[in-house]
Amino acid sequence: MKLSAVIPVFNEEESLEELYRQLTAVIAPDDEIIFVDDGSTDGSWGKIEALARGDKRVRAIRFRRNFGKAAALDAGFHAAAGSVVMSLDADLQDDPAEIPEFLRMIDSGLDVVSGWKKVRHDPWHKVFPSRIFNAMVSSLTGVKLHDHNCGMKAYRREIFDELTLYGELHRFVPVLAAARGYKVGEKVVAHRARVFGHSKYGFNRFVKGFLDLLTVKFITGYGGRPAHALGTVGLICFGVGALILAYLAARWGISRLPGMPAEKLYFLSGRPAVIYSAALCLFGGQLLSTGIIAELLLSYRKQADRKDYSIKQIIGDNRGGTSVSDQPK
Repeated sequence: MKLSAVIPVFNEEESLEELYRQLTAVIAPDDEIIFVDDGSTDGSWGKIEALARGDKRVRAIRFRRNFGKAAALDAGFHAAAGSVVMSLDADLQDDPAEIPEFLRMIDSGLDVVSGWKKVRHDPWHKVFPSRIFNAMVSSLTGVKLHDHNCGMKAYRREIFDELTLYGELHRFVPVLAAARGYKVGEKVVAHRARVFGHSKYGFNRFVKGFLDLLTVKFITGYGGRPAHALGTVGLICFGVGALILAYLAARWGISRLPGMPAEKLYFLSGRPAVIYSAALCLFGGQLLSTGIIAELLLSYRKQADRKDYSIKQIIGDNRGGTSVSDQPK
């Protein structure tokens, strides 16, 4: 199996040469290393260019600005020529020596192998929320992994012919793949303490992750039929509201039938039930309309093939395409 190692890079110039040395010690001569420079402002791109000049296995993609890790991985995955694609971080906390075991597990029949940093060398305020988040993802999606956040993962290349990454969805690729029927497993990996640089993630990572979890739950459950989810809730709300209004209207009408005593007159003004039921009807109608709009957008999206990032430069292209050089501004 030919391997493509995809490494997103954002201001990691100090670790790149050592990472390259460790990678080349375990990969085969026909494998490839794809660095994706996600708008680094230090000397990372210069280091990558030097590595590419000295080794034909090194390919590189440079973004015009920082588009985020998901965009960097998406660009690298779609540029990969190997039958197996591995992602790992550039900060040396992932150990390339684990790669042969990942490949063995893929060869045994798995389609995705996710790393599990069972012992982490991170402060507690990062570890504790991460464990809660992982438990929540496993519970809501049904994909039981201990560490959805681990950057070290291996995939069969064909998975990315069906998936497009954006936002923070890179951590949910095993979930998205499992929803399409791919077999997912995990492997305990060594987590090394950071030597160079500093973490690029803060507390907002978990906020974004939770919002993306809701997105993934919706995509995997109703991605191909959003009107079914929104429409079901909309119909329930509209139906309950309409029934309450019908009940109130019936009582109002019955109280005014000939022969009914005046003290039995039923008035609608000032009754909260009227406001609540009308609000349920309006909310249900909005959900139904939103579901129809979502279906239209989904149909349009399936016909469009757009990327949410802009590539400035590519070094090497082993998939038969045309290399892109730096374009004048």
